[in-house]
Amino acid sequence: MSDSPAVNAPLDPEEQPILDSLLYIRDKLSLLKQDRSTYIKSKDVLSLYNETIKQVQLLNDLRREHKKPLENNRVDNVLEDCFQLISLFFLTIGRNNEAPAVYSMCSTVKRLLDHLSEANFYTAKDLDGIETTFATMRETLQRGKESYSPHLLTLLENRLDTCHLILEELYRRLGNLSPELVPTYEKLVSILRSMAACNTRNTFPAGEVRAFQDQLIQMQATMVDGKFLGNDSTVPQGQELVSNLLKRCLIWADLCLEKNGKIDERFKTTYDKLLEIRNQLEKLTLTQAWSLRETDLYNYQRQLDRIDESRIDGNFEDAQGNKADLHTQRTLLYLIRRSYAYIYGLIGSSEPVSEALLPVFNQLQTLRRCLLEVKKSGGVSSPRELYPYSMKLNSIDNMRTDGKFMIGSDIPEGQGSVNALLAECFDIAYELRVEAEENSASED
Repeated sequence: MSDSPAVNAPLDPEEQPILDSLLYIRDKLSLLKQDRSTYIKSKDVLSLYNETIKQVQLLNDLRREHKKPLENNRVDNVLEDCFQLISLFFLTIGRNNEAPAVYSMCSTVKRLLDHLSEANFYTAKDLDGIETTFATMRETLQRGKESYSPHLLTLLENRLDTCHLILEELYRRLGNLSPELVPTYEKLVSILRSMAACNTRNTFPAGEVRAFQDQLIQMQATMVDGKFLGNDSTVPQGQELVSNLLKRCLIWADLCLEKNGKIDERFKTTYDKLLEIRNQLEKLTLTQAWSLRETDLYNYQRQLDRIDESRIDGNFEDAQGNKADLHTQRTLLYLIRRSYAYIYGLIGSSEPVSEALLPVFNQLQTLRRCLLEVKKSGGVSSPRELYPYSMKLNSIDNMRTDGKFMIGSDIPEGQGSVNALLAECFDIAYELRVEAEENSASED
Protein backbone atom coordinates (compact mmCIF):
# COMPACT_ATOMS: atom_id res chain seq x y z
CA MET A 1 0.00 0.00 0.00
CA SER A 2 1.42 3.40 -0.96
CA ASP A 3 1.32 6.36 1.39
CA SER A 4 -1.13 9.21 1.42
CA PRO A 5 -0.06 11.74 -1.21
CA ALA A 6 2.13 14.45 0.25
CA VAL A 7 5.57 16.01 -0.06
CA ASN A 8 7.92 14.16 2.26
CA ALA A 9 10.56 15.86 4.38
CA PRO A 10 13.71 13.82 5.21
CA LEU A 11 13.06 11.26 7.95
CA ASP A 12 14.76 11.71 11.31
CA PRO A 13 16.60 8.39 12.00
CA GLU A 14 15.16 8.36 15.53
CA GLU A 15 11.66 8.27 14.03
CA GLN A 16 12.41 5.10 12.04
CA PRO A 17 11.17 2.69 14.78
CA ILE A 18 7.91 4.66 14.95
CA LEU A 19 7.56 4.52 11.17
CA ASP A 20 8.18 0.75 11.21
CA SER A 21 5.50 0.28 13.88
CA LEU A 22 2.99 2.43 11.98
CA LEU A 23 3.66 0.57 8.72
CA TYR A 24 3.00 -2.69 10.57
CA ILE A 25 -0.25 -1.29 12.03
CA ARG A 26 -1.33 -0.05 8.60
CA ASP A 27 -0.68 -3.48 7.09
CA LYS A 28 -2.80 -5.10 9.82
CA LEU A 29 -5.58 -2.60 9.20
CA SER A 30 -5.39 -3.26 5.48
CA LEU A 31 -5.59 -7.03 5.97
CA LEU A 32 -8.51 -6.63 8.33
CA LYS A 33 -10.26 -4.44 5.75
CA GLN A 34 -9.85 -7.06 3.04
CA ASP A 35 -11.05 -9.97 5.16
CA ARG A 36 -14.72 -10.54 4.35
CA SER A 37 -14.89 -14.04 5.79
CA THR A 38 -16.29 -12.58 9.03
CA TYR A 39 -17.57 -9.31 10.39
CA ILE A 40 -15.24 -6.68 11.92
CA LYS A 41 -15.05 -7.00 15.72
CA SER A 42 -14.79 -4.00 18.04
CA LYS A 43 -11.95 -5.51 20.06
CA ASP A 44 -9.74 -5.85 16.95
CA VAL A 45 -10.34 -2.21 15.96
CA LEU A 46 -9.80 -0.87 19.49
CA SER A 47 -6.55 -2.83 19.81
CA LEU A 48 -5.16 -1.27 16.61
CA TYR A 49 -6.44 2.15 17.68
CA ASN A 50 -4.56 1.87 20.99
CA GLU A 51 -1.38 0.74 19.19
CA THR A 52 -1.61 3.79 16.92
CA ILE A 53 -2.14 6.21 19.82
CA LYS A 54 0.92 4.75 21.54
CA GLN A 55 3.02 5.62 18.47
CA VAL A 56 1.51 9.13 18.35
CA GLN A 57 2.60 9.70 21.95
CA LEU A 58 6.13 8.52 21.18
CA LEU A 59 6.26 10.74 18.08
CA ASN A 60 5.00 13.82 19.91
CA ASP A 61 7.51 13.31 22.75
CA LEU A 62 10.39 12.89 20.31
CA ARG A 63 9.50 15.98 18.27
CA ARG A 64 8.96 18.03 21.41
CA GLU A 65 12.40 16.97 22.61
CA HIS A 66 13.97 17.96 19.26
CA LYS A 67 11.85 21.15 19.12
CA LYS A 68 10.28 20.18 15.79
CA PRO A 69 6.56 19.95 16.63
CA LEU A 70 5.47 20.93 13.09
CA GLU A 71 7.68 18.39 11.30
CA ASN A 72 5.92 16.61 8.42
CA ASN A 73 7.44 13.56 6.78
CA ARG A 74 6.59 10.00 5.79
CA VAL A 75 5.69 9.12 9.39
CA ASP A 76 2.85 11.67 9.23
CA ASN A 77 1.65 10.29 5.90
CA VAL A 78 1.46 6.72 7.21
CA LEU A 79 -0.15 7.97 10.42
CA GLU A 80 -2.80 9.72 8.30
CA ASP A 81 -3.53 6.38 6.60
CA CYS A 82 -3.84 4.61 9.96
CA PHE A 83 -6.25 7.18 11.40
CA GLN A 84 -8.27 7.24 8.20
CA LEU A 85 -8.67 3.47 8.23
CA ILE A 86 -9.40 3.35 11.97
CA SER A 87 -12.06 6.03 11.51
CA LEU A 88 -13.78 4.04 8.78
CA PHE A 89 -13.52 0.90 10.92
CA PHE A 90 -15.35 2.72 13.73
CA LEU A 91 -18.17 3.38 11.26
CA THR A 92 -18.12 -0.26 10.16
CA ILE A 93 -18.51 -1.54 13.72
CA GLY A 94 -21.33 0.92 14.40
CA ARG A 95 -19.46 3.33 16.69
CA ASN A 96 -20.35 6.34 14.54
CA ASN A 97 -20.85 8.66 17.49
CA GLU A 98 -17.36 8.25 18.96
CA ALA A 99 -14.39 10.54 18.40
CA PRO A 100 -12.23 8.36 16.07
CA ALA A 101 -15.17 8.08 13.64
CA VAL A 102 -14.97 11.86 13.10
CA TYR A 103 -11.58 11.66 11.39
CA SER A 104 -12.74 10.39 7.98
CA MET A 105 -15.64 12.84 7.81
CA CYS A 106 -13.35 15.72 8.78
CA SER A 107 -10.85 14.81 6.02
CA THR A 108 -13.63 14.60 3.43
CA VAL A 109 -15.17 17.92 4.51
CA LYS A 110 -11.77 19.62 4.23
CA ARG A 111 -11.45 18.39 0.65
CA LEU A 112 -14.95 19.57 -0.22
CA LEU A 113 -14.40 23.01 1.30
CA ASP A 114 -11.09 23.44 -0.51
CA HIS A 115 -12.81 22.62 -3.79
CA LEU A 116 -15.76 24.92 -3.12
CA SER A 117 -13.30 27.70 -2.38
CA GLU A 118 -11.33 27.00 -5.56
CA ALA A 119 -14.39 26.64 -7.82
CA ASN A 120 -16.02 29.72 -6.26
CA PHE A 121 -19.58 28.73 -7.12
CA TYR A 122 -21.84 27.21 -4.49
CA THR A 123 -25.03 27.99 -2.62
CA ALA A 124 -25.73 28.82 1.02
CA LYS A 125 -27.58 25.48 1.19
CA ASP A 126 -24.31 23.67 0.39
CA LEU A 127 -22.64 25.44 3.30
CA ASP A 128 -25.57 24.99 5.68
CA GLY A 129 -25.37 21.22 5.32
CA ILE A 130 -21.65 21.24 6.10
CA GLU A 131 -22.18 23.54 9.09
CA THR A 132 -24.72 21.08 10.52
CA THR A 133 -22.14 18.32 10.08
CA PHE A 134 -19.60 20.46 11.95
CA ALA A 135 -21.96 20.85 14.90
CA THR A 136 -22.45 17.07 15.06
CA MET A 137 -18.69 16.42 14.90
CA ARG A 138 -17.98 18.92 17.69
CA GLU A 139 -20.63 17.29 19.88
CA THR A 140 -19.01 13.91 19.26
CA LEU A 141 -15.58 15.23 20.26
CA GLN A 142 -17.04 16.82 23.39
CA ARG A 143 -18.56 13.49 24.44
CA GLY A 144 -15.26 11.71 23.80
CA LYS A 145 -13.12 13.86 26.11
CA GLU A 146 -13.29 11.30 28.92
CA SER A 147 -12.84 8.25 26.71
CA TYR A 148 -10.25 9.04 24.06
CA SER A 149 -6.67 10.22 23.87
CA PRO A 150 -6.14 14.00 24.07
CA HIS A 151 -3.63 13.55 21.22
CA LEU A 152 -6.42 12.46 18.89
CA LEU A 153 -8.93 15.00 20.20
CA THR A 154 -6.50 17.92 19.83
CA LEU A 155 -5.66 16.83 16.28
CA LEU A 156 -9.34 16.65 15.33
CA GLU A 157 -10.24 19.94 17.03
CA ASN A 158 -7.44 21.71 15.14
CA ARG A 159 -8.67 20.22 11.85
CA LEU A 160 -12.23 21.30 12.57
CA ASP A 161 -11.02 24.82 13.40
CA THR A 162 -9.15 24.96 10.08
CA CYS A 163 -12.24 23.78 8.20
CA HIS A 164 -14.44 26.27 10.00
CA LEU A 165 -12.23 29.17 8.94
CA ILE A 166 -12.68 28.11 5.30
CA LEU A 167 -16.43 27.77 5.85
CA GLU A 168 -16.66 31.25 7.34
CA GLU A 169 -14.78 32.68 4.35
CA LEU A 170 -17.17 30.93 1.95
CA TYR A 171 -20.16 32.39 3.81
CA ARG A 172 -18.51 35.81 3.68
CA ARG A 173 -18.27 35.68 -0.11
CA LEU A 174 -22.05 35.24 -0.27
CA GLY A 175 -22.62 37.96 2.33
CA ASN A 176 -23.26 40.76 -0.19
CA LEU A 177 -25.76 38.72 -2.21
CA SER A 178 -29.19 40.35 -1.98
CA PRO A 179 -32.12 37.99 -1.19
CA GLU A 180 -33.69 39.16 -4.47
CA LEU A 181 -30.76 37.74 -6.46
CA VAL A 182 -30.49 34.46 -4.53
CA PRO A 183 -32.94 32.52 -6.79
CA THR A 184 -31.06 33.69 -9.93
CA TYR A 185 -27.70 32.83 -8.40
CA GLU A 186 -28.84 29.37 -7.26
CA LYS A 187 -30.33 28.69 -10.69
CA LEU A 188 -26.98 29.52 -12.31
CA VAL A 189 -25.12 27.21 -9.91
CA SER A 190 -27.57 24.42 -10.75
CA ILE A 191 -27.18 24.98 -14.51
CA LEU A 192 -23.39 25.01 -14.32
CA ARG A 193 -23.35 21.75 -12.37
CA SER A 194 -25.90 20.16 -14.70
CA MET A 195 -23.86 21.04 -17.78
CA ALA A 196 -20.74 19.60 -16.14
CA ALA A 197 -22.67 16.37 -15.51
CA CYS A 198 -23.82 16.29 -19.16
CA ASN A 199 -20.19 16.41 -20.16
CA THR A 200 -19.52 13.03 -18.52
CA ARG A 201 -22.36 11.01 -20.04
CA ASN A 202 -21.71 8.12 -22.42
CA THR A 203 -23.54 10.02 -25.16
CA PHE A 204 -23.19 13.77 -25.01
CA PRO A 205 -26.72 15.31 -24.76
CA ALA A 206 -26.22 18.34 -27.01
CA GLY A 207 -29.96 19.13 -26.97
CA GLU A 208 -29.98 19.29 -23.18
CA VAL A 209 -26.98 21.62 -23.11
CA ARG A 210 -28.60 23.86 -25.74
CA ALA A 211 -31.71 24.04 -23.54
CA PHE A 212 -29.52 25.22 -20.65
CA GLN A 213 -27.86 27.69 -23.00
CA ASP A 214 -31.29 29.07 -23.98
CA GLN A 215 -32.16 29.56 -20.30
CA LEU A 216 -28.91 31.45 -19.80
CA ILE A 217 -29.59 33.69 -22.79
CA GLN A 218 -33.09 34.42 -21.47
CA MET A 219 -31.64 35.34 -18.08
CA GLN A 220 -29.11 37.60 -19.77
CA ALA A 221 -31.93 39.28 -21.72
CA THR A 222 -33.59 40.35 -18.45
CA MET A 223 -30.55 42.48 -17.53
CA VAL A 224 -30.74 46.25 -17.94
CA ASP A 225 -27.45 48.01 -18.70
CA GLY A 226 -25.61 44.84 -17.65
CA LYS A 227 -27.40 44.60 -14.30
CA PHE A 228 -30.13 42.42 -12.79
CA LEU A 229 -32.97 44.50 -11.39
CA GLY A 230 -35.11 43.88 -8.33
CA ASN A 231 -38.92 43.84 -8.22
CA ASP A 232 -38.98 47.60 -7.63
CA SER A 233 -36.54 48.23 -10.52
CA THR A 234 -33.69 48.97 -8.09
CA VAL A 235 -30.24 47.39 -8.44
CA PRO A 236 -29.83 44.75 -5.69
CA GLN A 237 -26.46 43.98 -4.10
CA GLY A 238 -24.37 41.09 -5.45
CA GLN A 239 -24.39 42.12 -9.13
CA GLU A 240 -20.76 41.21 -9.73
CA LEU A 241 -21.14 37.74 -8.17
CA VAL A 242 -24.20 36.87 -10.27
CA SER A 243 -23.12 38.48 -13.56
CA ASN A 244 -19.68 36.81 -13.37
CA LEU A 245 -21.31 33.44 -12.79
CA LEU A 246 -23.62 34.03 -15.76
CA LYS A 247 -20.59 34.74 -17.96
CA ARG A 248 -18.93 31.54 -16.73
CA CYS A 249 -22.06 29.56 -17.55
CA LEU A 250 -22.29 30.99 -21.08
CA ILE A 251 -18.63 30.29 -21.79
CA TRP A 252 -18.99 26.77 -20.41
CA ALA A 253 -22.09 26.09 -22.55
CA ASP A 254 -20.22 27.18 -25.70
CA LEU A 255 -17.22 25.09 -24.73
CA CYS A 256 -19.29 21.96 -24.02
CA LEU A 257 -21.06 22.22 -27.36
CA GLU A 258 -17.80 22.84 -29.17
CA LYS A 259 -16.09 19.80 -27.61
CA ASN A 260 -19.25 17.64 -27.90
CA GLY A 261 -18.28 15.61 -24.81
CA LYS A 262 -14.84 14.68 -26.18
CA ILE A 263 -12.00 14.80 -23.65
CA ASP A 264 -8.39 15.61 -24.59
CA GLU A 265 -6.68 12.27 -25.38
CA ARG A 266 -3.66 13.24 -23.23
CA PHE A 267 -5.89 13.11 -20.15
CA LYS A 268 -8.17 10.25 -21.21
CA THR A 269 -6.63 7.78 -18.74
CA THR A 270 -7.21 10.14 -15.81
CA TYR A 271 -10.72 10.90 -17.05
CA ASP A 272 -11.62 7.21 -17.37
CA LYS A 273 -10.29 6.50 -13.87
CA LEU A 274 -12.27 9.36 -12.33
CA LEU A 275 -15.40 8.38 -14.27
CA GLU A 276 -15.11 4.83 -12.96
CA ILE A 277 -14.70 6.07 -9.36
CA ARG A 278 -17.66 8.45 -9.72
CA ASN A 279 -19.88 5.71 -11.18
CA GLN A 280 -18.94 3.17 -8.51
CA LEU A 281 -19.63 5.66 -5.71
CA GLU A 282 -22.93 6.61 -7.34
CA LYS A 283 -23.91 2.94 -7.40
CA LEU A 284 -23.00 2.61 -3.72
CA THR A 285 -25.35 5.47 -2.83
CA LEU A 286 -28.21 3.42 -4.30
CA THR A 287 -27.27 0.11 -2.64
CA GLN A 288 -25.52 1.40 0.50
CA ALA A 289 -27.66 -0.41 3.05
CA TRP A 290 -26.97 -3.81 1.51
CA SER A 291 -23.51 -3.62 -0.03
CA LEU A 292 -21.33 -0.98 1.64
CA ARG A 293 -18.62 -1.74 4.16
CA GLU A 294 -17.44 1.73 5.14
CA THR A 295 -13.77 0.74 4.94
CA ASP A 296 -14.31 0.27 1.18
CA LEU A 297 -14.36 4.06 0.92
CA TYR A 298 -10.68 4.22 1.89
CA ASN A 299 -9.47 3.09 -1.54
CA TYR A 300 -11.71 5.61 -3.30
CA GLN A 301 -10.49 8.40 -1.03
CA ARG A 302 -6.86 7.59 -1.64
CA GLN A 303 -7.24 7.34 -5.41
CA LEU A 304 -9.01 10.71 -5.49
CA ASP A 305 -6.39 12.28 -3.21
CA ARG A 306 -3.56 11.16 -5.47
CA ILE A 307 -5.21 12.49 -8.61
CA ASP A 308 -6.22 15.74 -6.91
CA GLU A 309 -2.74 16.34 -5.52
CA SER A 310 -1.04 15.52 -8.81
CA ARG A 311 -2.11 18.95 -10.08
CA ILE A 312 0.56 21.61 -10.48
CA ASP A 313 -0.60 25.01 -9.17
CA GLY A 314 -4.16 23.75 -9.50
CA ASN A 315 -3.72 22.59 -13.11
CA PHE A 316 -3.65 19.11 -14.60
CA GLU A 317 -0.53 18.65 -16.74
CA ASP A 318 0.51 15.98 -19.22
CA ALA A 319 3.82 14.09 -19.17
CA GLN A 320 5.52 16.98 -20.98
CA GLY A 321 4.31 19.57 -18.49
CA ASN A 322 1.65 21.06 -20.79
CA LYS A 323 -1.49 22.25 -19.03
CA ALA A 324 -4.92 20.80 -19.76
CA ASP A 325 -7.34 23.03 -21.68
CA LEU A 326 -10.23 24.64 -19.80
CA HIS A 327 -12.76 22.01 -20.92
CA THR A 328 -10.60 19.10 -19.71
CA GLN A 329 -9.63 20.91 -16.52
CA ARG A 330 -13.22 21.62 -15.48
CA THR A 331 -14.46 18.17 -16.46
CA LEU A 332 -11.81 16.39 -14.38
CA LEU A 333 -12.43 18.70 -11.43
CA TYR A 334 -16.17 18.10 -11.66
CA LEU A 335 -15.61 14.33 -11.39
CA ILE A 336 -13.27 14.75 -8.41
CA ARG A 337 -15.69 17.06 -6.60
CA ARG A 338 -18.71 14.88 -7.33
CA SER A 339 -16.86 11.83 -6.02
CA TYR A 340 -15.86 13.57 -2.79
CA ALA A 341 -19.49 14.67 -2.40
CA TYR A 342 -20.65 11.04 -2.74
CA ILE A 343 -18.13 9.95 -0.09
CA TYR A 344 -19.35 12.74 2.18
CA GLY A 345 -22.93 11.53 1.72
CA LEU A 346 -22.05 7.87 2.28
CA ILE A 347 -20.16 8.59 5.50
CA GLY A 348 -22.91 10.91 6.73
CA SER A 349 -25.67 8.37 6.12
CA SER A 350 -23.78 5.45 7.69
CA GLU A 351 -25.99 3.80 10.32
CA PRO A 352 -24.66 3.40 13.91
CA VAL A 353 -24.98 -0.37 13.63
CA SER A 354 -22.27 -3.00 13.36
CA GLU A 355 -22.05 -4.73 9.98
CA ALA A 356 -22.86 -7.95 11.88
CA LEU A 357 -26.34 -6.58 12.62
CA LEU A 358 -26.88 -4.78 9.32
CA PRO A 359 -28.77 -7.67 7.65
CA VAL A 360 -31.31 -7.62 10.52
CA PHE A 361 -31.39 -3.82 10.60
CA ASN A 362 -32.00 -3.62 6.84
CA GLN A 363 -34.79 -6.20 7.02
CA LEU A 364 -36.46 -4.19 9.78
CA GLN A 365 -36.15 -0.98 7.80
CA THR A 366 -37.84 -2.69 4.84
CA LEU A 367 -40.58 -4.04 7.11
CA ARG A 368 -41.10 -0.59 8.62
CA ARG A 369 -41.45 0.98 5.16
CA CYS A 370 -43.96 -1.68 4.11
CA LEU A 371 -46.02 -1.30 7.28
CA LEU A 372 -46.08 2.48 6.93
CA GLU A 373 -47.22 2.10 3.30
CA VAL A 374 -50.03 -0.19 4.42
CA LYS A 375 -51.02 2.35 7.08
CA LYS A 376 -50.86 5.22 4.59
CA SER A 377 -53.07 3.38 2.08
CA GLY A 378 -55.84 2.91 4.65
CA GLY A 379 -54.73 -0.11 6.68
CA VAL A 380 -55.90 -3.71 6.30
CA SER A 381 -59.42 -5.11 6.10
CA SER A 382 -58.61 -8.14 8.25
CA PRO A 383 -55.95 -8.88 10.92
CA ARG A 384 -55.09 -11.95 8.82
CA GLU A 385 -53.47 -9.70 6.21
CA LEU A 386 -50.83 -8.79 8.81
CA TYR A 387 -49.81 -12.44 9.27
CA PRO A 388 -46.70 -12.30 6.99
CA TYR A 389 -45.43 -9.20 8.79
CA SER A 390 -46.06 -10.70 12.23
CA MET A 391 -44.29 -13.92 11.22
CA LYS A 392 -41.21 -12.02 10.09
CA LEU A 393 -41.15 -9.76 13.15
CA ASN A 394 -41.49 -12.74 15.50
CA SER A 395 -38.71 -14.62 13.71
CA ILE A 396 -36.41 -11.61 14.16
CA ASP A 397 -37.50 -11.19 17.77
CA ASN A 398 -36.66 -14.86 18.42
CA MET A 399 -33.09 -14.22 17.28
CA ARG A 400 -32.48 -12.27 20.51
CA THR A 401 -30.93 -13.72 23.63
CA ASP A 402 -31.86 -11.88 26.84
CA GLY A 403 -32.99 -8.97 24.68
CA LYS A 404 -29.72 -8.82 22.69
CA PHE A 405 -28.78 -9.86 19.17
CA MET A 406 -25.75 -12.10 19.63
CA ILE A 407 -23.18 -13.32 17.12
CA GLY A 408 -21.70 -16.31 18.88
CA SER A 409 -20.64 -14.96 22.25
CA ASP A 410 -20.18 -11.41 20.89
CA ILE A 411 -22.62 -8.55 21.36
CA PRO A 412 -22.17 -6.34 18.25
CA GLU A 413 -22.60 -2.56 18.42
CA GLY A 414 -25.95 -1.03 17.50
CA GLN A 415 -28.23 -3.02 19.79
CA GLY A 416 -30.18 0.11 20.74
CA SER A 417 -30.87 1.10 17.11
CA VAL A 418 -31.97 -2.40 16.08
CA ASN A 419 -34.14 -2.96 19.16
CA ALA A 420 -35.78 0.46 18.76
CA LEU A 421 -36.58 -0.31 15.11
CA LEU A 422 -37.98 -3.73 16.04
CA ALA A 423 -40.18 -2.16 18.72
CA GLU A 424 -41.43 0.47 16.27
CA CYS A 425 -42.38 -2.23 13.74
CA PHE A 426 -44.29 -4.15 16.42
CA ASP A 427 -46.09 -0.93 17.42
CA ILE A 428 -47.16 -0.14 13.85
CA ALA A 429 -48.35 -3.73 13.30
CA TYR A 430 -50.31 -3.60 16.58
CA GLU A 431 -51.98 -0.31 15.60
CA LEU A 432 -52.99 -1.78 12.24
CA ARG A 433 -54.36 -4.93 13.91
CA VAL A 434 -56.41 -2.96 16.45
CA GLU A 435 -57.79 -0.74 13.69
CA ALA A 436 -58.73 -3.77 11.57
CA GLU A 437 -60.44 -5.48 14.53
CA GLU A 438 -62.40 -2.30 15.37
CA ASN A 439 -63.53 -1.98 11.74
CA SER A 440 -64.64 -5.65 11.69
CA ALA A 441 -66.55 -5.19 14.95
CA SER A 442 -68.34 -2.05 13.70
CA GLU A 443 -69.39 -3.88 10.50
CA ASP A 444 -70.85 -6.73 12.53
